[in-house]
Amino acid sequence: MTKAKALIFGRSGQVGWELRQKLARLAGVAEVEYPRVDLSEPDSIRKAVRAVEPGFILHAAAYTAVDKAESEPDAAAAINGTAPGVLAEEAKRLGSLLVHYSTDYVFDGTKQSPYIETDTPNPLNVYGKTKLAGENAIQSVGGDYLILRTSWVYGARGSNFLLTMLRLAKERTELRIVDDQTGAPTSSESIARATVDLLAQFAPGSGRGLEGRSGIYHLTCTGATTWFGFAKAFLTKQARDSGTATPSLVPIKTVDFLRPARRPANSRLSCRLLEETFGVRVPNWEDALSSVLERLREETLAAGGQV
Repeated sequence: MTKAKALIFGRSGQVGWELRQKLARLAGVAEVEYPRVDLSEPDSIRKAVRAVEPGFILHAAAYTAVDKAESEPDAAAAINGTAPGVLAEEAKRLGSLLVHYSTDYVFDGTKQSPYIETDTPNPLNVYGKTKLAGENAIQSVGGDYLILRTSWVYGARGSNFLLTMLRLAKERTELRIVDDQTGAPTSSESIARATVDLLAQFAPGSGRGLEGRSGIYHLTCTGATTWFGFAKAFLTKQARDSGTATPSLVPIKTVDFLRPARRPANSRLSCRLLEETFGVRVPNWEDALSSVLERLREETLAAGGQV
């Protein structure tokens, strides 16, 4: 079977790195990121796509500095809002499938139950507004696309909450962590695995296309916790495995940790539509966390360090 080329934007990011590892069995993989491609420049984006002419375009790059976006709205809008539309145009021209990753931050968090795909977005911050603009741009172009909204992304590499807290736990005796925002911590590995499961259904020779199923789907780990609950889970396990003491963990409210960008109180997303439409399931957040921590442990031991 001829392998379709997959072009990944954001190859060294949390999700992009995992995609590179897991897509190899399914498709020939090409990757680009800054400075080879500048997502704020449409011509740069088009050039990158046309150099590869991929069957799959995976857009795992974004302006992700949520607080900084409040003071750089134009930069965030160009990368998060305009670039996805350009990729959609290129994908439609090629007859390719575009996979774009979006966010729970398109919602305001006032709903008391998990959000579904048809709920009306109402982002609280610039980041969320620009990500919503990107979703709208893709939908306006049409073609074959999957917009995958995820939440609270973390992994064994990159810049994320888990790695930051593990580092701070070695430096401080007390950590104050927000306990009134609820969501599903979702590992980059889980996102990549689910993406590959999706793409495998449309690989050359599968005889299947999206067949009217282009659209928005929620893709997060199942279950829910708070940032405090998440931190307590991995810091407790890390301390137990390493035989070290856990810092004192203090739950605080969002108002006690003010930042430039407002965050939704409820970031829970229902993934029922993804499972019913494509049969793709994502693990519980605690199981995914155990996998990431074990991976970190193995990498630390392989490097000759202590767990």
